[in-house]
Amino acid sequence: MSKLWGGRFTKKTDQLVEEYTASITFDKALAEEDIQGSLAHVTMLGKQGIVPQEDVETIKAGLLRVLERIRSGEQQFSISDEDIHMNIEKALIDDVGPVGGKLHTGRSRNDQVATDMHLWLRKRVVEFVELLRKLQEALIGQAKANIDTIVPGYTHLQRAQPILFAHHMMAYVSMFGRDIERLQDSYKRINVLPLGAGALAGTTFPIDRHFVAEQLNFDRVYENSLDAVSDRDFIVEFLADAAIIMMHLSRLSEELIMWSSTEFSFVELDDAFCTGSSIMPQKKNPDVPELVRGKTGRVYGDLIGLLTVLKSLPLAYNKDMQEDKEGMFDTVTTLQGALQLFAPMIATMKVNQSRMRQAVNQDFSNATDIADFLVNKGLPFRQAHEVIGKTVLYCIENNKYLLDLSLDEFKQFSELFDERIYDVLQPEQVVNARNVYGGTAKPQVEAAISRAEEALQATAGWVAEYMERSQS
Repeated sequence: MSKLWGGRFTKKTDQLVEEYTASITFDKALAEEDIQGSLAHVTMLGKQGIVPQEDVETIKAGLLRVLERIRSGEQQFSISDEDIHMNIEKALIDDVGPVGGKLHTGRSRNDQVATDMHLWLRKRVVEFVELLRKLQEALIGQAKANIDTIVPGYTHLQRAQPILFAHHMMAYVSMFGRDIERLQDSYKRINVLPLGAGALAGTTFPIDRHFVAEQLNFDRVYENSLDAVSDRDFIVEFLADAAIIMMHLSRLSEELIMWSSTEFSFVELDDAFCTGSSIMPQKKNPDVPELVRGKTGRVYGDLIGLLTVLKSLPLAYNKDMQEDKEGMFDTVTTLQGALQLFAPMIATMKVNQSRMRQAVNQDFSNATDIADFLVNKGLPFRQAHEVIGKTVLYCIENNKYLLDLSLDEFKQFSELFDERIYDVLQPEQVVNARNVYGGTAKPQVEAAISRAEEALQATAGWVAEYMERSQS
């Protein structure tokens, strides 16, 4: 059969050109969305009297049979038919005869492919919100199980101040919460219908774009036909959101890798999420977080790739825009794999509470609290800072920690020290002294957990609502 668009041409397309320009090898992932959009489109054509109702029913039945063959793996796709749209249309015509050609009335592949990607991506966004919610659940579970566990907090990867391990976990809950908000906000711009824009200028047929939008559960339609077929902002925005999520996962991965090393021994990842060495039998390697850390660059590349494709394109559609899909598909696959693994890996992680406590007892992360002690006694902070600096230097030179010092040793640096300094220096006191909103004190962390659990419920409700909308 000749090309569906071949009337203008007198020569066959060069085989190399067919192979180079075809997108069916990857855009076949849009098959179900393509048929979903076509069913709504042909229903509208019948409603508007553009196509006879009898033909509409024939086409709809044929599309459903094609869909069934695609789902069962029976439907064969051909590079000579270029893309998923032409492959499905040819399969439909083979099934129902020439009447199948009426399906393309009032639309172009330009607005068709854009519609497919909007349909496909909005479902993925809802799925990612749910995966992030499950990861938050796992982090909150670790926070609740370790609400009294104290661990060194770091700046510059140097021990800074003791914090609750639960507080550390909740920091990531907050990060992934922002990721959820970004995805939810992006849904507004994904859930816009381009169909009906035609190739670039609209169509002469009396179509009803708002009816199609209603059929496909889109909130609104594109206001401008040129913009409708050339807009890929919604994909760029998703890729940017995904890049930020991967950055957050990579930061957590780095900490898991460090914490599970012998030098830290703060946590142990479950065997199910680690691998061994082919030569060193004692090894237990944190391959999952390492690979997530590595794949972060891959997602960054997908984002930069699409931005570069779009940066000089004149309106409206250009063949360059075929390059919008593979990076999107790759990012979805990469992010999906990472999130699916991370939640159970965090949930099954063992926390070495005694090793964390030992680390807290063998550092100077309580030094700031001594300065605060002196400030409360009337000493200006800058002078207190100098006093404690000299005190810490004395400890280092004498192989001691602050709690090892006698009161006389403290007093050689300031007469303002008294017996209460030993209470001030206790890790529990240091942690709970920071009883401000967002601080590491136990009451504040417990309150943060409660707020996060309420947010989880709200997110679950959003997912349920929008999953139904995306699938119907």
